[in-house]
Amino acid sequence: MEKRNEILELSFDFALKIIEYTEILEEKRKYVIARQLLKSGTSIGSNIREAQNAHSRKDFVAKCIIAMKEADETEYWLMLCLRSKSYPDPESLLPEVLSLKKILSKIIASNIKNMKS
Repeated sequence: MEKRNEILELSFDFALKIIEYTEILEEKRKYVIARQLLKSGTSIGSNIREAQNAHSRKDFVAKCIIAMKEADETEYWLMLCLRSKSYPDPESLLPEVLSLKKILSKIIASNIKNMKS
């Protein structure tokens, strides 16, 4: 039985929700933000998935750092949507990206610590 990988599952589910939200943005003709959000929001999970096949711990950490940067960018676009009166509320997406960032932060920190010891 394959071990459950929570960060992979969470980031995949988040990407699906980002796709749904950006489709709503596109219906409202918010194409530029929709495109940016779609790219960064789905890239989190793709980088986490790529990290699973890293050839070293250093490579794993580097891919997780890229995922963290994408999560930061996604948070930025979601904050813009949240605070802009003409954009639909991103609802639960903001807490979810913050949760992903916390998990990634712990993964990165523990792997850097293990590299040093």
